[in-house]
Amino acid sequence: MSLPPLILGLGGTPRAGSTTERCLRLALDHAQSLGCRTLLLSGPDLPCEIYEFDPTERSPKARALVQALREADGLILASPSYHGSMSGLLKNALDYAEDLRQDQRVYLQDRAVGCIVCAEGAQALGSTLLALRSVVHALRAWPTPFGAAVHTAVRPFDDQGRVTDDSVQRACETVAEEVVAFVRRWGPT
Repeated sequence: MSLPPLILGLGGTPRAGSTTERCLRLALDHAQSLGCRTLLLSGPDLPCEIYEFDPTERSPKARALVQALREADGLILASPSYHGSMSGLLKNALDYAEDLRQDQRVYLQDRAVGCIVCAEGAQALGSTLLALRSVVHALRAWPTPFGAAVHTAVRPFDDQGRVTDDSVQRACETVAEEVVAFVRRWGPT
């Protein structure tokens, strides 16, 4: 009996409980409700050392990230918009996919990747979403048609972390639905 698909969520900020992390959790919770296994690597879970090509040793966080990338059937990325692009934390994490260059399934080949972007200013949402999708393409993966652009100035979560904006919940769930649908149709059997 095979395991349900694994959807890996990457992103957030160094601050646990950020709006970006909360959006990522919404999407992963929905993927789980659709019958998938999920794994969240956010903020403090991600390696803080800058990616180095072909080092002699990887940190435990870097090894865990590379293994999660290797095992993932689909991914959901979530980034705050920093100066019109993705965070350095997420870009650095994605750089570790280079360690999959010798795998049978190179980089993120044949996997769907959903993207969530959070920004206080609406102008940065589009450019950050485009940056994420460009990296996804470079890693040989398929960005989902829908990308969630969350305008955080409306404060979509209350003080307890519950979503208060139905459109934000729906957007994050749509990202998850598209990743799961791709995995079920085109993923490994």
